[in-house]
Amino acid sequence: MILRKLRLQHGWSQEQVAELTDLSVRTIQRIERGGVPSLESAKSLAAVFEVDVTTFLNNPGATDMNKENTQQTTQIEDTDKSQNNNPKVSKDEKAAINYVKGIKEFYGHVFMFVVFIIAFLVTGKFSHPQLPWLCLGWLAGLVVHGLVAFEVFGSFGTNWEKKQIEKKLGRKL
Repeated sequence: MILRKLRLQHGWSQEQVAELTDLSVRTIQRIERGGVPSLESAKSLAAVFEVDVTTFLNNPGATDMNKENTQQTTQIEDTDKSQNNNPKVSKDEKAAINYVKGIKEFYGHVFMFVVFIIAFLVTGKFSHPQLPWLCLGWLAGLVVHGLVAFEVFGSFGTNWEKKQIEKKLGRKL
């Protein structure tokens, strides 16, 4: 999430960050979704964004997939205590980023729907008897996607999921 925040603050695309850091776009996407970067990837990102390496290695939301990163991070922290350039993502920022991401995905869905409808109109494929029903089903899915993206009704999001887990455990998570 911190990589996405820094990338958006600079106004860069994932492709631009990948080019600047000599990492693949796939790696950038994986890290933005909460994956733990390797030490080399974290160093590249830290150099480009001019932040501390621990910004990318100390990821509380990620699983402990890379234990050697923890040891190396401790060594880096010990040698670089004077630099306090370690940005964080607040809960409000995280919620806002996820909200905008959902809206962006919805607009992508709308765009694809419009492109396919126009293609069907231009090619004259609406004569097939099942096509209007398929389009109607797709449109229904599009409406539901819009309702969820714009939070019109409470979806089965993280709050619901957390409540259900706590209910099952009988205690706070």
